[in-house]
Amino acid sequence: MTAEFVHLHVHSQYSLLDGALRVKDLAARTKKLGMSAVALTDHGNMFGTIQHYQACKEQGIRPILGCEVNVARPSPRPGAPPRGGASADLGEDLPVDHLVLLAASAEGYQNLARIVSAGYLAPASSRAPSVPIETIAAQSKGIVALSGCLGGVVAQQILERGEDAGREALDRWRSVFEPGAFYVELQDHELPEQPVVNDILARAAKDLGLPLVGTNDVHFGGRDDGEAQLYLQCIAANRSFAEATQAHHGSWEMFLKSPDEMAQVFRDRPEATRATLEIAERCTSFKLRLGEPMLPTFQVPAGYDTDGYFRHVAERGLEQRFVDMSRVGKEVDRDAYRARLRVELDVICAMKFPGYFLIVWDFIRYAKERGIPVGPGRGSGAGSIVAYSMRITDLDPIPYNLLFERFLNPERVSMPDFDVDFCMDRRDEVIGYVADKYGKRSVGQIATFHELKSRSVIKDVARTM
Repeated sequence: MTAEFVHLHVHSQYSLLDGALRVKDLAARTKKLGMSAVALTDHGNMFGTIQHYQACKEQGIRPILGCEVNVARPSPRPGAPPRGGASADLGEDLPVDHLVLLAASAEGYQNLARIVSAGYLAPASSRAPSVPIETIAAQSKGIVALSGCLGGVVAQQILERGEDAGREALDRWRSVFEPGAFYVELQDHELPEQPVVNDILARAAKDLGLPLVGTNDVHFGGRDDGEAQLYLQCIAANRSFAEATQAHHGSWEMFLKSPDEMAQVFRDRPEATRATLEIAERCTSFKLRLGEPMLPTFQVPAGYDTDGYFRHVAERGLEQRFVDMSRVGKEVDRDAYRARLRVELDVICAMKFPGYFLIVWDFIRYAKERGIPVGPGRGSGAGSIVAYSMRITDLDPIPYNLLFERFLNPERVSMPDFDVDFCMDRRDEVIGYVADKYGKRSVGQIATFHELKSRSVIKDVARTM
């Protein structure tokens, strides 16, 4: 009989310079091994969450969304201020331990995102993006938690302070989550400490009435990829491969094992593997809403609705463009321009994007009024006469036969996206204006991930050699 198992503790390339498993490969390998679901729990971040969700859907398996968060220990200083807020002492060098959190509902996903975001916005330790236990306790609804690896919030207490401290930690963390949502995590990568820690955890779990769950701390796809993963860690630590080999824990077991391999690992505790299936059922019952724009509301003047004010601004803007053209002796077919404007306005309103145009128009107007240089427009947005009329762009699309349909097309519903360039010395003023007007929680900046390409990776690996 073939064993059944679901991996719940997995690191991808988004565990930066530590995970050597690409997200798309994770989904494909999971399906090949005959597993029905898989989690992604990168270190301290959810950067790969959407990609993981989509890759799993493409492979016909169920995605589990999670994160291995860093939990800062309490400050040893008497009277230290609360952490994780505006008054926190962000410079304190506090140790951090690991805790695996998995979203079990849409509300749980939102809470998980808030916890992870708090780790970056107000880190509880200077060592890493991190949160205190209080932040997790305040937003634990809809989350399933696993106690973590040897670096986890419970195992570290056992290793440093003994069995009683581990029991106290288990009891404390049990109270943080909803009943039945905290699992005692066991792992076995053939490290000498793990059988001892596992026995202590299993005894304490039985006494406290907590369920066990077995995981593998996956960092690479197959056993043969272990050496490549160690090179990644060398690049991160700026150390030689020889040094890393001497300090290595000696295990090459942290790969995506098959259900049969995991059943063999936990052959003496089959309930630990069965629990993975139970958790997978709990954590795959909701769907993410993707591709639905969530924009802040643009407040229009009294007497207008959003569509009406959008048309008013565009139509008035086009008439002002005619005035500007006349001043420089340029004459155009105004009726043709107005007809093109009406067509675009109708399409934009039908696709429910007037609010987006007004938001972009608003912050570009702010920049220009304050003398902040703004680019004339590039990309497909330059093909819109509406954008030209609203001075979002300064390129007249008519003489160049630029197509509005490349920017926005009812036959291909997608979010419009203006490429806007601001002076690099003063762009922060525009970002600050947008955040103040629409709320800091409604504004985010896009992150860029630098990948190890062929030329740079050869240099980096050669250096570690």
